[in-house]
Amino acid sequence: MKTLAFVAASLLALPAYAADFGSLLNKAQEAVNTYGQDAAGVVTEKSVDEERDIGRQWAETLLGAAPLWNNDKAQRYVNEVGLWLALHSERPELAWRFGVLDSPNVNAFATPGGYVFVTRGLLARMRSEAELAGVLSHEIAHVVRKHHLAAVRKAQGMSLGGKLLKQFAIKDKGNEQVNERLLGGLKEVMSRGLDKGDEYEADRMGVVIAARAGYDPYGLPGVLQTLQALGAQDSTLALMFATHPAPEARLEALDKAMGSSLDAYAAQPQLQARFQKSVGRP
Repeated sequence: MKTLAFVAASLLALPAYAADFGSLLNKAQEAVNTYGQDAAGVVTEKSVDEERDIGRQWAETLLGAAPLWNNDKAQRYVNEVGLWLALHSERPELAWRFGVLDSPNVNAFATPGGYVFVTRGLLARMRSEAELAGVLSHEIAHVVRKHHLAAVRKAQGMSLGGKLLKQFAIKDKGNEQVNERLLGGLKEVMSRGLDKGDEYEADRMGVVIAARAGYDPYGLPGVLQTLQALGAQDSTLALMFATHPAPEARLEALDKAMGSSLDAYAAQPQLQARFQKSVGRP
């Protein structure tokens, strides 16, 4: 089962890698005070379990469309980077899972509960670990802010309260209609994308998370500049451009929101050599 392989890859040991990252430099605490402090509101253990059930089923849908890339070294590396970043988010307690999809298309996805994917095609356009960290942090921010659940609620006109989530989590024939409706909403969000405001917020939070974890915060802007240079005419970017604001608009919004507040952290590591050694050329 694809999900079992994904979970197995995600459970790889973290401590040695965390010790390596422990030597990285200062965190962008000032920026954190501005963005993302009230990230998720009050979250109970029960609601987290239900959120994870929804995310797992959506992750299975993604894996059905594109399997995991058969590269254990790259999968382990992306998981380790992602887990380190998640520790610096406002929801470190989630059972975070990270994976690389075997697709030439350029994109990244997240689902509720802490499932995060980046495509092999997007990985191939990156030049450093700081850029990878920027993208993963953007997706982590979507999960932290529960953007996908809010989008489904809006699309389906339903309340994602405890009763509905409990029905979704219980797999029996009596709940098939509820399950199909909720999964239908998730698929709709996947195809049309999140609101622009959610994407801009994830960009802002993403650079903060990356900086807190010790990375050059300009990794994400670097990826956006690459996408801008490739342009909408590149067929591998079709879904990305259809579901996200244009890269130039995102760069402008980031520049306006952040100004020079993270310039002091620009000297933090980009780690190009480690990135190239770990992923090669996808």
